Formats: sequence, structure tokens, C-alpha cells
Amino acid sequence: MTKHRRTSIALAAATAAALLTGCSFIPTYERPQAPVPAAYASGAATTDSAAAQPGATVPWQNYFAEPRLQQLIDIALANNRDLRVAMLNIEQARATYQVRRADLYPGVGLSANASRAPATGTGNLTNSFSVGLAVSAWEIDFFGRIASLKEQALAQYLATEEGHNAAQVSLVASVANGWLTLLADEELLDLSRQTLASREESVRLTKMRLDAGVASELDFRQAESLTQSARATLAQQQRQRALDENALVLLLGQALPQDVRTSLAGGKLADAPAMTPLPAGVPSELLTRRPDIRQAEQQLIGANANIGAARAAFFPRISLTAQAGTASGELSGLFKNGSWGFTIAPSLLLPIFDAGRNQANLDSARVGREIAVAQYEKAIQTAFREVSDALAGQATLGEQAQAQQQQAQAEAARLQLADLRYRNGVASYLDLLDAQRSLFTAQQAVVQVRLTQLQNQVSLYKALGGGAPDTTAQAPS
Repeated sequence: MTKHRRTSIALAAATAAALLTGCSFIPTYERPQAPVPAAYASGAATTDSAAAQPGATVPWQNYFAEPRLQQLIDIALANNRDLRVAMLNIEQARATYQVRRADLYPGVGLSANASRAPATGTGNLTNSFSVGLAVSAWEIDFFGRIASLKEQALAQYLATEEGHNAAQVSLVASVANGWLTLLADEELLDLSRQTLASREESVRLTKMRLDAGVASELDFRQAESLTQSARATLAQQQRQRALDENALVLLLGQALPQDVRTSLAGGKLADAPAMTPLPAGVPSELLTRRPDIRQAEQQLIGANANIGAARAAFFPRISLTAQAGTASGELSGLFKNGSWGFTIAPSLLLPIFDAGRNQANLDSARVGREIAVAQYEKAIQTAFREVSDALAGQATLGEQAQAQQQQAQAEAARLQLADLRYRNGVASYLDLLDAQRSLFTAQQAVVQVRLTQLQNQVSLYKALGGGAPDTTAQAPS
């Protein structure tokens, strides 16, 4: 092979590679600045443990140590319908990306044609038969229009995958909150039953004192009223307990396992295992921790790629139609020597007048990117607010729970003194009833604050992106 021939072949190969690769009009992507402060509020509590593991890297199996809760989360991850839809959305986005990627390559098919028409000049009818391989209107992506659409589809696929991860994080947190709520319901029900039994006993004793002429009918009616109030509260909490279980069942996608339901009887929030302290870190770390922020960024990248496709529409579209096979005027001569041949028909279409369609598409793509930027910034601000809220709760709920517990202890001591004073005729029965009401209210508040404290820890874990897989932006196979 001569040097000139080798040079020609190399030049042709380079030209073909350039045609296939094309150029790109996608704007250079730059991540917007995070529109949040560099640190959380100074009043927010953070853990002092330097060795504490970041929330995003703590698997939910380690953070939620309760075996029954782990069982429920496993069930939800396998059966929750919203999570299943999110997974199917990934598969759909993957297929869309593969369609866009396939547009870069020519489609080859088997072509067979038969025609009968008058011959030019003579007017005699002639036959024409052909069989071969054909490439129909393959667009050579010289200006990167199809490649831009492929990049947009890839970004959409990755965004959908991050959406699934965000749904998983939310589901784990929702199941944990639902479980804690059921434990609180059981504790409140047990407290209400004890209170109702105590007040029914009080009615019985007051009735005996009334019959003996020691107590007044007013005392009896007050005791009876307080008993009915306790009975109404018990019925309300039983209804709330059923509603909370139904909400958890919906998350699980199936009925509550019987062994878990049985073990709930007599459960208390104080029996729930402690959760690992989590360091909040700095707001900039949320950009890589939170799947919803990563999802918003991929949507921004996809909107950026749409601009490249809209820009490329202003340039010529080069397409190629080709066929290679055999042709003959007789069906029997299709595969004889000399009947083989090929045709190549490139075409070019340069838009001249389209009534502003291409410009409008470009304007729409640019506005779409600005919308995606705003949505990305909003996702960051929302994440910052959620972490800040959880940290604020962490800083104050501990003190509130301690104060509420001490108040309940004080009310219990007050009830003992009020009962002693009433039995000795020093205080009225109204003082005793007021002490009973106050103690019941304080005991309920202790359970509610404890529930809020535990759910705040769940919220912090979720806000930090806990349990989300650390994905790497790669094209699907």
C-alpha cells in the first residue's frame, strides 16, 4: 500500500469519526451556588463526638436497632406500592435513554421491493425486483442534536434513580415514625385504662360515702363526670390507635404481622432502643448526601442538555439513505451474477423559514433551565430548613422532656397530698379531682413529648440523607 493511499484512508477514517461524533452546543454546566449560609444556626445542637458517623453513611439497619422495626422496614421496602412505582419509573427512564442512544446508530433492515410500470419512451410495461439491506434516513448527528437528547435522557434516568432513593429514605423514616406512634398509642391507652379504673373506684367509694351521709351528692356527681371524661378519652385513643395502625399498614403494603401486633400490647416508648447521635456537618455536604438534591441537579443537567438540542436545530440535518443488494427485471434473475449493486443517497436540510419555531424552542429550553435552577436552589433551601428544624428540636426537646417528667412527678406527689387532706377532712373533694385531672394531663404530656423527641431524631436522620445509597453518575447498560 502506497503512502498516499494510507494517508487517504486515515483522512477518510478521521472524517467518518468526526461525522459520527459531531459537535455539541450544550452549554458548559456549572453547579449554582448554594443559596444557604455556610453553617447552621449557632443555637442548633450538634454532637461533640468527632468520631460520630455522618447520618448519610449510617445504614438504617444500624440506626434503627429495634428488631421489630427492622422487620417492618424490610416488609415496606419489599411491598410498598409507591416505592414500586418509583422503581418502575427507573426502568421506564432507562428504556427512554436506550431509545435516544440507539438514534445515534443507523438502523439496518431487510428490504424487498417489486414494481411494474411503463418504460420511459416505449411505454412497455416492465418489471423491477430488488432484495437487500437498507438504511433509511439515518441522521448523521454532526451538530450534536441527537447526542444532546441522549444526554438529556441520561440525566432524566439518573434523576429518576435519585427520586427512587429519596422515596426509600422517606419510606424508612415514615415506617419508623409510624412504629413510634403505635408505641405511644399503646402507652397512652394503658395510661387511660389505669386512669379510668382509678376513677371508677373513686365513684364507688364516693357512692358509699354518699350513702353513709359522709359525702355530698355534688362530690358523687363530680366523680362521675370525671369518670365519663376518662371513658371518652379512652374511646378517642382507641380510635386513634386504629387509625395509626391503618396508616402503618398502608406503608407496609400488607397487614401488620401477627407477632408484631401481639408484642405491641403494653409497649412503652421508654423501651425503644436509643438512636445513634448524628453530626450535622455543614450545609454544603447536603449536596452529595441528599438524594432529592441530587435528583434536582440531574434535572438541571437535563434542562441544560435540552438547550444544546434546541441550538443544533438551527443547523442543517444530514441524513443518509443507502441500500445494498440485488436487483433484476425478472424474479428468477435476482441472485444471478451481475445483479448485485448498491445505492447511497445523502441529503441535507437547512432550515430557512419556520415561522420562529426553532427560536421558540430555544427560548423554551432556556426558560426550562432557569426553572430547573430555581427548583435546585429550592431543594437545597428545603434541606437546610429541615436539618435546622431537627437540630433546633434536638437542642430543646431534651430539656422539655426532663421538665415534663419532673412536672408529672410533682403532680403525683400533689395527688397524694390532696387525697390525704381530703380523707382527713382538710381539703374539698374538688381539690382531689383537680389533682387527678392534672396528673393525667401531665402523664399524657410526658408520652407526647417523648414521642416528639424520638420522631425528631428520625427527622434529623432523614434530613441528613440517612440510608440513601451513594450513587455515582453512570450511564445505564
